[in-house]
Amino acid sequence: MTKADLTTILDADLEDWRPLVHSLHARFRTGDFATGLDFVVDIGAAAEDANHHPDVRLTYTHVDIELISHDTGGITDRDLDLARTISDLARERGLEAEPTNVAKLEIALNAGDAVQLGPFWAAALTGDAQNFDGEQVVDPAGQVPLMWFQPTEPRAEVPPMCFHLDVWIPAGQLPARIDAVVAAGGRVVDDTESPSFVVLEDAEGNKACLCTVMDRD
Repeated sequence: MTKADLTTILDADLEDWRPLVHSLHARFRTGDFATGLDFVVDIGAAAEDANHHPDVRLTYTHVDIELISHDTGGITDRDLDLARTISDLARERGLEAEPTNVAKLEIALNAGDAVQLGPFWAAALTGDAQNFDGEQVVDPAGQVPLMWFQPTEPRAEVPPMCFHLDVWIPAGQLPARIDAVVAAGGRVVDDTESPSFVVLEDAEGNKACLCTVMDRD
């Protein structure tokens, strides 16, 4: 099984789902806990039949689902097929998808030497320095966001800690999200890589990147 390219994913006509980072995401509004629980049971049965298991989060008002083929580190036909099945199950129950409300958060740290810093942050965030793989910190328990290290030139003096947040959103939501940030007092720092990502900052210069899956190699 190989990863699907972005064109294949976008052409799959999965209107309930959005690709963010390396996985597919959907949110279905259930309205109450019991309805959501029944829907999760349906998803579980479909996942067992497909021998492919999504990450599912149940709350009182909605169910969030993430699909990824971990053996490839991305989206494959297995995910596209199971996404269609889950959407069919949702329609059978009259559940509405909310594709504009999906998002994924990553933490980025400017680092001159990621290999030196990575184990520290893996231990701090997850309790185990082994959860650094050379480029990023991943929490196998799923309790904290992925953290990655943006290469920078090492400096002799002690640098200020320089974090920023990567907020992954559906590509179609990018213009509206930028407008909302600017209206709230922020400004666009760099949009030369749009729609891949746009850098924004608040009134004190703290930065965040709005990211999409578009125009990425």
